[in-house]
Amino acid sequence: MTDIQPTTIVFLLFPGITQLDFTAPAQALCRMPGATLVGAAARLDPIATDSGFAILPTHDFASAPQADILCIPGGHGVVEALGDTATIAFIAAQAKRAVWVTSVCTGAFLLGRAGLLAGKRATTHWGYTHLLPLVGAEYVGARVVEDGNVVTSGGVTSGLDFALTLISRLKGDAVAQAIQLAIEYDPAPPFAGGHPDRAPAAVTEGLKARVYDTAAARMEAALA
Repeated sequence: MTDIQPTTIVFLLFPGITQLDFTAPAQALCRMPGATLVGAAARLDPIATDSGFAILPTHDFASAPQADILCIPGGHGVVEALGDTATIAFIAAQAKRAVWVTSVCTGAFLLGRAGLLAGKRATTHWGYTHLLPLVGAEYVGARVVEDGNVVTSGGVTSGLDFALTLISRLKGDAVAQAIQLAIEYDPAPPFAGGHPDRAPAAVTEGLKARVYDTAAARMEAALA
């Protein structure tokens, strides 16, 4: 019989969030037996994402239930969120009683600012991995990294891998495999270049020059 023990999954929402950091793992986790998803933000106003549309939180920080699974997505808005004391306090308070503390992409730095990555092995988006020591973490080159009850995942689409990994831990491989099948997660990208290890060097360097050199410098300044 499938374990249907209730599981409350709280996602942090903040302006400038990368929507797929949130929606990809949410799509898998919402199908886990017993799951209840919560989107918590400082206010109940619509949250502007990086995709030109907004997400409506279900709770504000004060009314959000205690998470069994706390998930912190990333996005360019992380830089501003790092300086928001209410956001960091919410993460720290929720993490104290959460069974699992998790992040997607640059959400790792919000975990780090809350003191949750000190001495931990972790990962984040490839454009920012060199900054993980600034929050006391040791970078591990993997899409999903588990260290105790802390689970971090790489950039954007890695959130789906993280979600299925966690579902398998909680409900077993068969449940995770059924959810993977239900959402037809069967990656066959047109290019074998989703990571600098495999992408053409010119593509990687061009993207770094256009986006990630500046973005990583902003993140480093916010962490300093």
